[in-house]
Amino acid sequence: MNYLKLFGKRIKELRKKSGYTQEQLSEKLGLFQKQVGNIETGNCFTTMNTLEKLSSVFGVEIKDLFDFEHHEDRKMLENKLNEIIANCNDEELKKLYRLALVLQK
Repeated sequence: MNYLKLFGKRIKELRKKSGYTQEQLSEKLGLFQKQVGNIETGNCFTTMNTLEKLSSVFGVEIKDLFDFEHHEDRKMLENKLNEIIANCNDEELKKLYRLALVLQK
């Protein structure tokens, strides 16, 4: 798993969720726009100072900048879903099935 790429995706996700362009974020961080782009593409990491600024700009804790569990690959997600299904009782399984049908539409 490439953690630099996952970190970059997370920063891009938070930036877009916050409604900032790369240019606007770079101004808030005191970085060049190209540096923000390199972070988002996973071409480079950043300093602790910038991590602190990112957490402040996005209104999250520093640890939340590294919350990229939802970017796991398909096989990993399938395995986790299979574990959940295997541990469900009959009623929970029926609920999961109905939920999956709703999400599939």
